[in-house]
Amino acid sequence: MAHGEHSEVDRLLDESGFARAAADSMQALATPSRLRILARLHAGAASVNEIAASVGMESSAVSHQLRMLRHLGLVVGDRDGRQVVYELHDDHVAELLEQVVSHVEHVRLGLSGRRRTAETTTG
Repeated sequence: MAHGEHSEVDRLLDESGFARAAADSMQALATPSRLRILARLHAGAASVNEIAASVGMESSAVSHQLRMLRHLGLVVGDRDGRQVVYELHDDHVAELLEQVVSHVEHVRLGLSGRRRTAETTTG
């Protein structure tokens, strides 16, 4: 990105409402149970009972977490007969999960995510 150009991330600085919405979405990732539910849905669409079995939670607890994830726009649910089948809202949510996993792996391995180029370290 050239000097003077704005990145999409600048919206967090420029728009307090946008920053609040982003914080709310990030907060959804602050709970291990919700991360596990999202990880299960990363593998494919599933009903509440299927998700509950995969993550070792009661169906009622999974339903509660799914309501919050739906409200935040991270998952969608479609009725299929008597049950609702959930999936990730879109590829952005999948990428967010993949980035979180990658970041945690890098931190655990002590790897730096940002590499300084020869130009910036010698200049």
